[in-house]
Amino acid sequence: MATVFRASAPVAQAGPDLGPLLELPGTWVGNGFNLISRPDQHDNKPFFLELNATRETLSFTPIGSPIPNRGSGQDDIFFLGVHYLQQVSDAATNGALHLEPGMWLNIPATTDPAAPASVVRMATIPHGDALLAQGSSLTVEGPPLIDPVDSTPTFSTGPNAGQKLTGAYLDPFTTTPPPPGIDAGAIANPNVVLTEAISKQKIVETTVLIISTTTDVGGVTGGIQNIPFVVKNANAVAMSAIFWIEKVQSDDGSTFMQLQYTQQVTLDFLGINWPHIQVATLVKQ
Repeated sequence: MATVFRASAPVAQAGPDLGPLLELPGTWVGNGFNLISRPDQHDNKPFFLELNATRETLSFTPIGSPIPNRGSGQDDIFFLGVHYLQQVSDAATNGALHLEPGMWLNIPATTDPAAPASVVRMATIPHGDALLAQGSSLTVEGPPLIDPVDSTPTFSTGPNAGQKLTGAYLDPFTTTPPPPGIDAGAIANPNVVLTEAISKQKIVETTVLIISTTTDVGGVTGGIQNIPFVVKNANAVAMSAIFWIEKVQSDDGSTFMQLQYTQQVTLDFLGINWPHIQVATLVKQ
């Protein structure tokens, strides 16, 4: 049988670009805040509320050539992306908190399926999780609009599903002191860390990436796959995130690039959905 080779289109002909991901390549460094409720059977308690001021390095590298996806119901598509490595540590102890390799992709609009252009994030986590999230992007003049995010757990099952927990069960959310340098209001709304970071800045342009594992694009959603231990003990069932890529103008008129994000992973255990929220403000080096 003869071997058949199929040549890829030249870059100039295929014409893909990074689009809203254009400013990501490089290394971004900064600080943030991490809030997670995790099981605490070791101490015979239903959960432990962990709060960390964080240091973070997030590095992006362009994927070296256009990626071809072959079509059977439409013409082939070609697109570009970046791969990344995220490293988060505790600001006080330097202890490792999070390690995540992954990719962002800039997907063009398609006819089969009928779907608009989208951005995709794929990631793996050492706890035994792999995710695919997708969504949309936009660019606006001026600073970002950062809405509050609610850290209150909700019931995941039973007649009260979707309702917020109340009462003494939530005492750790009101009695646990925040880490040094973190406002007490960040426990209820971690996004205050982001708004405080830019309160005195002049941001002239913002590119927004909005993704989640539950967003439907072309009739298909993403999702999270976990190892059996995670599924049974603290199941990661959904993730949503907003990234703001900001052009900041200094007093002398020069500009620099800044990246802010808010991310929420929902952990399901004890019949409760517990928000695991990470936020950070990073400056491109």
